Amino acid sequence: MTVQIADIGKTVLETEYAVRGPIVARAAELEKQGREIIYCNIGNPQSLGQKALTWNRQILALCEYPALMDLAPSAFPADVIEVAKSILAGTKHGLGAYSESRGVRFIREAVAEFILERDHIGVDPDAIFLTDGASKGVQTILRLLISGPQDGIMVPIPQYPLYSATITLSEGRMVSYQLDEANGWKLSRTLLEASLATAEAEGAHVKAICVINPGNPTGAVLDEANIAMIIEFAKAHGLAILADEVYQENIYLSGDEFVSFAKVLHQLEAKDVTLFSFHSCSKGFLGECGVRGGYFEFRNVPDEVAAQILKLQSVNLCANLPGQTAVYAMVRPPKPGMPSYAQYAAEKGAILDTLKQRAILLAEGLNRIEGISCNVIAGAMYAFPSITLPPERTDSDYSMALLEQTGICVVPGSGFGQAEGTAHFRTTILPPTEKLQKVVDALGEFHRNFK
Repeated sequence: MTVQIADIGKTVLETEYAVRGPIVARAAELEKQGREIIYCNIGNPQSLGQKALTWNRQILALCEYPALMDLAPSAFPADVIEVAKSILAGTKHGLGAYSESRGVRFIREAVAEFILERDHIGVDPDAIFLTDGASKGVQTILRLLISGPQDGIMVPIPQYPLYSATITLSEGRMVSYQLDEANGWKLSRTLLEASLATAEAEGAHVKAICVINPGNPTGAVLDEANIAMIIEFAKAHGLAILADEVYQENIYLSGDEFVSFAKVLHQLEAKDVTLFSFHSCSKGFLGECGVRGGYFEFRNVPDEVAAQILKLQSVNLCANLPGQTAVYAMVRPPKPGMPSYAQYAAEKGAILDTLKQRAILLAEGLNRIEGISCNVIAGAMYAFPSITLPPERTDSDYSMALLEQTGICVVPGSGFGQAEGTAHFRTTILPPTEKLQKVVDALGEFHRNFK
């Protein structure tokens, strides 16, 4: 017999992932028909023209094919060859063999040193797990925490659909908390308390709060005071924190800076708050989405719980080795004075400067369109503008019509969640600058005529 839809699990049928939903499927159909499509639906930098950093790709090339060090030694800077040899020695068997389930210890030690340099606090390398992108780490921890349908996980609205999809698949309960759009998408203690109280009154056992900083899809950057408030809220209610920090290099406003949850947790001496922090090679300035490299670290986790995390990770054997290698390249960039430093600094600076210019172009351009309002894009690589719609029309109607008429592919705000009575869409700032200007111009004309 063939498998029928009735054979499919309920949680699979109920799971939604708007970033690659029906509008994106329609975009692919139109592209096959010869239409030019500008994909603004997903943070996939290299698909939109961003070049891979030379440092990363040279290291990956040598680790994937070590014979190049003998066949073409003059093609690679001395520091790249040295790093590749160190990685290969640390893996013991190269990139074609499994590593231990946590990931190559040599690379986890490099991640620990990266965190020490960033936050001036230590971390045990055994509390670091290398993963196939940050998404796999998030999925592991949510699977760990959710034991049944009564278990709630607090998730921001708007959110990245990874969270709602994974909670649904794990048969847990998503407890939404609203971000404050009028206050730059910051978190409000009042709104957090109200969300938690409502969920508990309905019988939920709330276990954790997820925070995305810098924000996806909002582009907001949380300051230290807001992070401290979240930690104090978690402490007051016995919640774990999942800190999604994959955009930590994407900061565009003068005076803003990335502050990690781990650093503030340490400053507050909140030893009774469990923290899981996630980072990735896919985002930031690297854009290595296809390599699938990331990590998570945990703090204030009892040994018996840590053993369960290791067991879950062991089920998947280990993260892919090229992805682990990319994590090493991310956390151990060339230093001043090294042969690769000048090129690395120039490539990194050019990418971040371009993203900053596009963030300004997009936000200012959208705000010039009557009926569209967009907060400043302070970080990450997205905008989540509010749109005024005609009666009886939805953001899904709007996004599909925008695609059909202009070839611009965005995601309706309902796929991320939004305050009742509002409508939004999410777009990236990743298209080349001339295409992004085309997006703004086309959106203006489309919005004025949408009925």
